[in-house]
Amino acid sequence: MLAQSVVNEVDIVFLGRLPCPESSNTQAALLPSLVILWALGGSLSAISVGTQAYTGRRFAEGKLGEAGAVLANALFFALTAGLVMTVIGYAFMNPIVRLAAPSPAVREAAHAYLKWRLLGITSMAATFALKAFFDGIGKTYVHLVASIAMNVLNVILCTLLIFGHPSLGIPKMGIEGAGIAGVASTYVGLLVMVGYALRGECRDSFGPFRRAKLSRKLTWDVVKLSLPSGAATIVVMSGVMMFVTIAYRLDSILPLGIVSPMCPGGSTEPVNGAATTVIIGILKLTFSGCLAFGTSTATLVAQSLGEGKPDQAEMFGWTSVRLGVLFFGVVGLLELVFAEAILRFVTHSTLVQQNALVPLRIMGVCTPVIAIGMIVVEALFGAGNSRFVMIVQGILHFGVLVPLAYVLGVTFQLGLPGIWIGALVYALALAALMSVKFKSGDWKSIQI
Repeated sequence: MLAQSVVNEVDIVFLGRLPCPESSNTQAALLPSLVILWALGGSLSAISVGTQAYTGRRFAEGKLGEAGAVLANALFFALTAGLVMTVIGYAFMNPIVRLAAPSPAVREAAHAYLKWRLLGITSMAATFALKAFFDGIGKTYVHLVASIAMNVLNVILCTLLIFGHPSLGIPKMGIEGAGIAGVASTYVGLLVMVGYALRGECRDSFGPFRRAKLSRKLTWDVVKLSLPSGAATIVVMSGVMMFVTIAYRLDSILPLGIVSPMCPGGSTEPVNGAATTVIIGILKLTFSGCLAFGTSTATLVAQSLGEGKPDQAEMFGWTSVRLGVLFFGVVGLLELVFAEAILRFVTHSTLVQQNALVPLRIMGVCTPVIAIGMIVVEALFGAGNSRFVMIVQGILHFGVLVPLAYVLGVTFQLGLPGIWIGALVYALALAALMSVKFKSGDWKSIQI
């Protein structure tokens, strides 16, 4: 998951090395662009929830052929729905970007990036369907290999396309080059995972690519279990988009830190927008690590329930939470202590570094709490209780995160720290509610 996440973090680091104000404009454009991509591709990638839950149970029951049928139907849905979602993405790209990014320069950069990255919606959904299958049978290393291949290609292409290489006849493309590199690398990752699925052991034991395994009923069963997670993804991304929009609003109403002395001619930087992109980019590495703990927990919960051992499933859940708190407590401490050094590496803009420092430290303190929430969410997904997660995340995003961020950041003029205090409260509420639900144990009786 960390290797997968680095694909987008590479963009943030490379774009931060462009000249000012292009660096801040492109970094500011990156976050709303990725939110759109995650909302569209991520909602389809939620097929992984049903895929992993069904695969884990059928594998534990010794029904390898049925586990392979789960992948066949999930992959068929991902490829078909991915094409439809890509068309929708292009249709609504411009109005969403105009709504999220007030600056013409930021909107132009977002459009240049998205017109390429939206082509990767299908590969994203298909990759996560394959990932969920391999995770469900315990072969979590497959996605690691694919992610490493993606990163190697992405770094090479970003270096060539973002900055250009005149000796090779490659012009400087800036953020558009990052978009091309990103979409190319996602398809390479998908091909690697398909290659593993076509290998003898997997092909012979599970038969995931046999046409006879396609079933409308099984497809619907997997999709039905995944729908709440997909809806939750759209809800979460809508909340994040509103959160980002509030950060951009600060750039228009708070004079401090808008005009950069480093920019030629007194040019302006979207400081708060760029700082928010940088913070979320750094935290996404933490989120990915938490999700990895959660994914393994979902696999063990699903397999334990398939074996008829609900108490063992609960034990795995709480053990993962304890490990997550220990591990990500250390990660949070490092984020807190080395915040300045991390920000200097990610962005060369002094103003962006200054505005991002306090919020990053706030979230460093919050990192163990984030781990608890994300791990328990994935444990409930593994148990098949995705509807509860969807409802809670909807309530917290629109009832806590967005309004609190606006009130603290804009109304009380606490700026970017106020916005991220709202995120801290949201993380605390999510961890508490998910933990109470998991403790209740009513998920143990869910049949799939």
